[in-house]
Amino acid sequence: MHHLQQLHHHHHQPPMMMKKRERNKGMEKERLQVMDLSGMALDSLPKPSLDLATISKLNLSNNNLQEIPESLTARLLNVEVLDVGSNQLKSLPNSIGCLSKLKVLNVSANFIQFLPKTIENCRALEELNANFNKLSKLPDTVGFELINLKKLSVNSNKLVFLPSSTSHLTSLKVLDARLNCLRELPEDLENLVNLETLNVSQNFHYLETLPYSIGLLLSLLELDLSYNNIKTLPHSIGCLKNLKKLSVEGNPLVCPSMEVVEQGLHVVMEYLHHKMNSSDQRPTKKRWWMMKMVKCGTFDKQGRGGKRGEGYNMLKHQNINGLASPGFMGMLSPLRFFSSPRNSFS
Repeated sequence: MHHLQQLHHHHHQPPMMMKKRERNKGMEKERLQVMDLSGMALDSLPKPSLDLATISKLNLSNNNLQEIPESLTARLLNVEVLDVGSNQLKSLPNSIGCLSKLKVLNVSANFIQFLPKTIENCRALEELNANFNKLSKLPDTVGFELINLKKLSVNSNKLVFLPSSTSHLTSLKVLDARLNCLRELPEDLENLVNLETLNVSQNFHYLETLPYSIGLLLSLLELDLSYNNIKTLPHSIGCLKNLKKLSVEGNPLVCPSMEVVEQGLHVVMEYLHHKMNSSDQRPTKKRWWMMKMVKCGTFDKQGRGGKRGEGYNMLKHQNINGLASPGFMGMLSPLRFFSSPRNSFS
């Protein structure tokens, strides 16, 4: 009884104590600093004049830094945004794994060949921009750990494949892997239930096929496959009922033919959907995919998702683009989040 009374007393603190606690929280938030050292031609970092644990946003972009000291990142305990883009970095410190509150990391326009495995400890990370580096691979298990990642931008690198764990990034909304050397995409994409934008354009002669599971990306709005070596689109794409933009220019397409493509997105979708029903693929495999698609709600026998014809009415005002529009390219540009380094933390 005495123990219960203690608990009861704890949950009904006097108003004065509650106000004091709220005031302390407010003061703690105010003490967090924004530090902008961008564009200062720094070859090395000056000795900080303040406690690194008080920094919430640190901008070191557009300098000449060749390394980030291990001791520096290890002490950035409250940093949420870290921008080291446009430097001369060849690697990142292992202590980056200490940044448990990090939400946005920009390492674009450097010479980084690999990301340290410890980056998997940054479990609060929501945006990772590693465009314009020399990455040949990503950490194998990265998808199992960065469960809060919403945007992954790795364009303009030397990636030959994405790790299979990528398919476990269930919060991911944008995946930009254009301008690499991708030979294939992970087979099991169906877990990317929140993915809205997938850009794997300009992998040129390397990328020849796409996994059938691409038809299970329930939230997909924009799919850019332009300038690859794809001859046949998976018929499952016809079941992407929310798709509003499909870019396929620069591929040696046979199925669907360019004559079909030129008639617009709704015609392409109807063509692929029809192909799904009359496909010659092995019955066992076809039945397996059909079961998956019905289960996920992307496919039913009456039409392209939902009531008969509903999908096509919705698609009448949509079109297919051979190349993504300037607006779309701008959205995926590495400059989108860090276009003005001096103002990016304002």
